[in-house]
Amino acid sequence: MIRFENVHKAFDTQAVLRDLTFNVERGEMAYITGPSGAGKSTLLKMIFLEEWPDEGDILIDGIHIEDITENDVPFFRRRIGVVFQDFRLLNRTVFENVALTLRIRGEREGYIKESVHETLKMVSLRHKADSYPQYLSGGEQQRVGIARAIIGEPSVLLADEPTANLDPDTAAGIVRIFKEINARGTTIIHATHNRDLFRGTGYRVFRLDSGHIFPEAGL
Repeated sequence: MIRFENVHKAFDTQAVLRDLTFNVERGEMAYITGPSGAGKSTLLKMIFLEEWPDEGDILIDGIHIEDITENDVPFFRRRIGVVFQDFRLLNRTVFENVALTLRIRGEREGYIKESVHETLKMVSLRHKADSYPQYLSGGEQQRVGIARAIIGEPSVLLADEPTANLDPDTAAGIVRIFKEINARGTTIIHATHNRDLFRGTGYRVFRLDSGHIFPEAGL
């Protein structure tokens, strides 16, 4: 589903990722861990085509990213949902934040309304559809962000430190939602420095260290 082969990325003269080779299977949920500044966000940005490798090859859902033209990028990104650490919600209602993706695609209003309510139900926020982000807790805002990321039914979901600003119980609730999404067939890559989120789960874990990637053992 996602394969990195000898990928190198540097900013100015500073190498961030060095000779990365790893793969994530279709339908898998995998974790990327490592300290702040290890390159976790950069790795995810390359999957989302926000950054490009300096060397090496990345294959996503059967497509080599070197074959994707600039005009193709917006359509390719429809395959991928992204959940951010800082939520990035608009000053609009929960409904409108989640509906935005479908509106951009030009979907009909009846379909949008049905899809938004079903997606909010999945993250237990249907009763908050008319609320604004400033009146939601951090965990509720993150669940809105998840709903927005998955409403377009992406084949891949990227989560960049999505629980970093949340208390442990709320973070555990977010992880449970990811497991439900993964059980429906979505491939998920979850970047986090919080080892408690994946310890003992049995999911594959990759560690970034000094620009290199290593499989974690004994989890």
